[in-house]
Amino acid sequence: MENKINFDKGSVWIVGAGPGDPGLLTVLAVKAIRNADVIFYDALINSEVLHLAKPIAKLVYVGKKAKKHSISQLEISSKLVSESKKNKRVLRLKGGDPFVFGRGGEEALALTLNKIPFRIVPGITAGIGGLAYAGIPATHRDFNTSITFISAYGAGGEKPETIDWKSFVQTSHLIVVYMGLERIYWVCKELILQGRSKKENIAIISNATRKNQKVFVSTLESCSKELRKEKIESPALLVIGKNVLLSPTLNWFKTNEIDYFYEHELLKKKHAGYKSI
Repeated sequence: MENKINFDKGSVWIVGAGPGDPGLLTVLAVKAIRNADVIFYDALINSEVLHLAKPIAKLVYVGKKAKKHSISQLEISSKLVSESKKNKRVLRLKGGDPFVFGRGGEEALALTLNKIPFRIVPGITAGIGGLAYAGIPATHRDFNTSITFISAYGAGGEKPETIDWKSFVQTSHLIVVYMGLERIYWVCKELILQGRSKKENIAIISNATRKNQKVFVSTLESCSKELRKEKIESPALLVIGKNVLLSPTLNWFKTNEIDYFYEHELLKKKHAGYKSI
C-alpha cells in the first residue's frame, strides 16, 4: 500500500507529526519525511523525527511559540508555493494534526489558489494523544458523551471572541484547551462564571507524550487563584472534567509524573474510589 502512494516533485504534503513521541508517526508521515527535498517544520517537532530526512534535504525552521513568531503565516504559505514551483518535493511538517489548530487549512487554501498539488496527512492531535499518555480517556461511558476542543488564542494571538462559553459549559462533559497555560486564570474564571463547579477537576499536561511529560491535577478554583505557572513547562494542555480522576489509576506511561497540588488530600480521596474500575 505504501509503495503505491507517490510524493511527486512539484507537490506539497502537509503532514501531522503527532504530539511529540516519534512512535506516533504514521506510515505516510515517515514516507514524506524520507522523500522530501525541503522540509518546513514547526517548533514542537521532535528532533528524532527530523533525523529521518535524507542528508541532502533542506530543513527550514518556521516555528511559532507564544509571543515569538519566527515567520508570518503569509510568508510560510508563500515559501511553500515558491519551493514547489522549483520542482521540489515540499513537506510542511506540523506538530499534532494539520487541521486541528494547525493552520493547515490556511496553507492548503494558498496552495489551491496557486494551483499547487497537495496532500494532507493527518496526525494524532495532542488533545487525543496527550490525554492517552496521561491516562485520561477522551471518552468514558460513565463520565462523558461529548468532548470540546478549544484554542486559548485567536488568529492574532488575542483572546478569541468566538468562544461561546455558556453553551459548551452546559453541554460538553469534557473540555480540552490547547495553548491554555498562559491564559489558565482566564479559562478557569470563565468556566466558573458560566456554571462549572469550582471544585471540578482540571489536569494540566505538560510536554504531552514526551519523556519529560508531567501531569498536574487540581481544581478550577485552585488553579484560578493560586497556580504558579512557572512550575509548569509549555506546551501544555488543560483538561477539565470527571475523566481527569482516572489519570492516577490509568497512568501507564513510565516516565509520567503526576502531581496533585492545592487540595492534595481531597484529590487523593476522590481518586481512591476509582482504583477498582
